[in-house]
Amino acid sequence: MHRLSLSAKHWECARKFMSDFFSSMQKEKWFVEICPALKNYSSQRPLKADQPCDLETTIMGIANLIPVQTLEAVLGPIEHAHGLTNDFYTEQPFFELDRDQVLGRNWACIGFATDLPTNAYVKPVDFMGLPLLIMRNREGQVQVFHNVCSHRGVKLVQEAGTIQGMIRCPYHSWTYDLNGALRGTPHVGGINQHKDERFACEKHGLKPLRSAIWMDMVFINLSGDAPPLEETLAPLTERWVQFLGQDGMDLMRRESDGGKMSIEVNCNWKLAVENYCEAYHLPWIHPSLNSYSRLEDHYNIIFDQFAGQGSLAYNLSDVAGTHLPTFPSWPADRMRNAEYVSFFPNVLLGIQADHAFAMMLEPVAPGKTIEHLRLFFVGDEALSPHYEAARKAVMESWRVVFAEDIASVEGMQKGRSSPGYNGGAFSPEMDLPTHYFHKWAARQLLNSDEKA
Repeated sequence: MHRLSLSAKHWECARKFMSDFFSSMQKEKWFVEICPALKNYSSQRPLKADQPCDLETTIMGIANLIPVQTLEAVLGPIEHAHGLTNDFYTEQPFFELDRDQVLGRNWACIGFATDLPTNAYVKPVDFMGLPLLIMRNREGQVQVFHNVCSHRGVKLVQEAGTIQGMIRCPYHSWTYDLNGALRGTPHVGGINQHKDERFACEKHGLKPLRSAIWMDMVFINLSGDAPPLEETLAPLTERWVQFLGQDGMDLMRRESDGGKMSIEVNCNWKLAVENYCEAYHLPWIHPSLNSYSRLEDHYNIIFDQFAGQGSLAYNLSDVAGTHLPTFPSWPADRMRNAEYVSFFPNVLLGIQADHAFAMMLEPVAPGKTIEHLRLFFVGDEALSPHYEAARKAVMESWRVVFAEDIASVEGMQKGRSSPGYNGGAFSPEMDLPTHYFHKWAARQLLNSDEKA
């Protein structure tokens, strides 16, 4: 690596910055652990002009907060690898790193289009500390913008609801239409001068984010450079043609006033993904589900940006009497097949012969996640009153399953504060999907470090 060499003219400023910065960060245990050079750093150590700076590597690491050697160890063979270390689950800087480098560089789900029930409807969301705004314009198009005024950065919309006229900033009353264009700038050129040739409104609309919709989920790509969502999803949609046929996705229907739930769990979002990927815990955590879809009936699913498990013996329809319309193309000899796949980074998907579901993981803090579940049934007939009891039984069955997972994921989060654990180990056979996710996450961070 090139060594940093500063002239006398610039060294004093650099020395003062590094001295103040490193001295303050020595108080942060997590920072010292990922930057070992800090242990020997002294703000009193004399520094000379044109002296090679041995801290360049450390400074580069600080820029991304990425412990490269630790992440490279995750990529090893599963029998030798360890998982992501504790700081990735407990510390705010790593939570923001996840936002910017893991979720932000991919397609992350931030909501559901049907949660905006009418045209001219807006819904503010907090995406890991970023105020965003999902907006359905007067023509019905759904878009996503940064939820801040272009003038002084005030958060614009506080609550979801219908917009009768314009979106109005509460600070200086600037207004925006439902396509994000700036329309009103009162007194911008002086008292009663609401236009000014020195100020171009067309350059100061709301800042849009790249967004797309699939299976009712609203996705964003913060970085703006991920492959198209359709292209990213293609390996999964092609895999599921064997069950859904070519038109199965178009047959999915959601209840307007049901078929949804949200669960707040005190764990990092990654633990929810890891738990979902594997069936290893099934006999001990899900005894009722294991009674008809046993551990030995499951198989691992690993490919591209997806990992999870499949079952050869899903049988809720007989166990709970949930007889619902099924996908027309679902093979008759595979009616008990089901697949549960995580679409990295924050979506959990499930398909069965008579329904499907999508779960969005909303990362709230390093140790808090909200799981938002939406059920989908097959065709308009499945939403009729005749099937109401069956739909409720399906909802209740998943409510029980996901509730049973809470103690485990919260227990793992608590364990991430222990010095007796720092990445753990993997079963060479049963943890293959979990290790696959760890490797995927590690590569996202390592790739961002290389770009930096």
